[in-house]
Amino acid sequence: MSSRAKRNTDTPSEVKEVQQKKYVETPLMKQYYEIKAVHPDAILLFRVGDFYETFGDDAIKASTILGITLTRRANGSASSVELAGFPYHALDTYMPKLVRAGERVAICEQLEDPKMVKGLVKRGVIELVTPGIVMGENLVAGKENTFLASVYFGRNITGVAFLDLSTGEFYVAEGDNTYIDKLISNLQPKEILFQRGCEELFNDTFGTKHYTYRLDEWVFAESVNRDKLLKQLGVTTLKGFGVENMGAGISAAGAILYYLDFTEHKHTSHISSIQRIDRGDSVWIDRFTIRNLELFHTNSTNQKGSFLDVIDRTLTPMGGRQLRRWVAMPLMSVEKIKMRQDIVELFVDDSEFVAAMREQIATIGDLERIASRIATERVTPRELVQLKSALGAIEIMQALMLSTDNDAMHRMAENVNPLVEVRKRLESDIYPDPETNQIQRGGIIASGVSAELDDLRRVALHGKEYLLALQQRESEATGIPSLKVAYNNVFGYYIEVRNTHKDKVPESWIRKQTLTGAERYITEELKEYEQKIMGAEERILQIESEIYAQLLAFLVQHLSAMQRDAQVVARMDCLQSMAQIAV
Repeated sequence: MSSRAKRNTDTPSEVKEVQQKKYVETPLMKQYYEIKAVHPDAILLFRVGDFYETFGDDAIKASTILGITLTRRANGSASSVELAGFPYHALDTYMPKLVRAGERVAICEQLEDPKMVKGLVKRGVIELVTPGIVMGENLVAGKENTFLASVYFGRNITGVAFLDLSTGEFYVAEGDNTYIDKLISNLQPKEILFQRGCEELFNDTFGTKHYTYRLDEWVFAESVNRDKLLKQLGVTTLKGFGVENMGAGISAAGAILYYLDFTEHKHTSHISSIQRIDRGDSVWIDRFTIRNLELFHTNSTNQKGSFLDVIDRTLTPMGGRQLRRWVAMPLMSVEKIKMRQDIVELFVDDSEFVAAMREQIATIGDLERIASRIATERVTPRELVQLKSALGAIEIMQALMLSTDNDAMHRMAENVNPLVEVRKRLESDIYPDPETNQIQRGGIIASGVSAELDDLRRVALHGKEYLLALQQRESEATGIPSLKVAYNNVFGYYIEVRNTHKDKVPESWIRKQTLTGAERYITEELKEYEQKIMGAEERILQIESEIYAQLLAFLVQHLSAMQRDAQVVARMDCLQSMAQIAV
């Protein structure tokens, strides 16, 4: 069994109860076991202060996979439990290691501010990450899709659906098991859902090397799932997508939506379309042929050298993913093949045109995944700066496409929307080079967006000047030349005086700390200043977060246009790549 293969895990409705303890548990551990009981098959990252902790069997697994220290701690009377943890800010470092090891990971956060709560802080799972449902930058490969698949074994036909949550791509198909096996081999999902009770049929049909998760039969109910799809896609009928009569496919697709909800992935507005895969459109290649032709991977220890590696000259991650799908599903239509060839010929014959096109494509980046990260509220400030640049390049790219006399290219150009209004909003709201990549730290929102924000920044900015002036004034007033004003997290702002001058300290100063060679004091003026500065910094972060949230709400309204732009860019990227190979 491969490293990706995994045992068939239990469904939420068949969660095994945590064994009852004979000893008295601490309140914290009681809370932990209650949450763990809902996700018994996942490693639970339990937020405690500034750390994510794991306990018991989870701690043993985590310490082995992550190479972190395993310890033991008391857990009530006459008992102890294994413990392993890491700082919360290292989540992006450790999470990928757990998922790549084939583990499901439940992230449990503190849902209340500990400073505002007496006693135990409320906690809850905010996200369940599995091999098939990942969004983090460190978890998705640039030029590969991360598909979650769902298979529904119907009475006479099998349905299958594929979703890449990181891009919003959603596909559905139906057919016999041999055809479904070819689809799975071509799209290579990282995780496959199927109904409980079909384990033997699944393994006999698709093999045992897939990471799988079983769901109860009722999750695949067609009537319920049809309603789920209608709601998700914002339509009253599925006819426009060509899947209205695909009962088994609808059952499979709806199960994926259920699974997203169960794993706490609620922000899915970027999943706004579903595409039917028709058997007659492509040449379907079985898994043995894919392996023998080394289409995606070599059969030797050398990782590079597959057919895809050799022909890939794409400039964007989404172009690379598109090319991979073209290789996986070669066209059957001669007309469509000739359409591609005509554009490739144009690129080959006009070196200046293709150079100009390549220059713009290369600056666009992964527009598809940026759009998805906007929808899931995970987009970073620097990704928004990248979006601004991408939209500028797309506008130039559209003009280049319209400058040709190629009808196919004209039709593609008509589907492009440069989103000028979006680009202008990004230019006005976000600094071109943000101080940090986390909105929680501030320094993201540009000057001129909020008068209050600008005023507060002036207060914070001139703080150093004020402190130097205060230091100079107090030094002159007391006659202490070495006096200095400083700050630490324990006492805030303070005045430090060396022992040789402490007899000159005014009676109004309040002593806060004694050091080996000095004393530290505070004054009423310093306390008032500290409150002013701290209040300003806190309010700055609050205002920046509010403006950022408003910006994301604005961007969400344009997701469909961004996704259409991404599709055109990916297609043009693939065609210029083919032209490079042709030359």
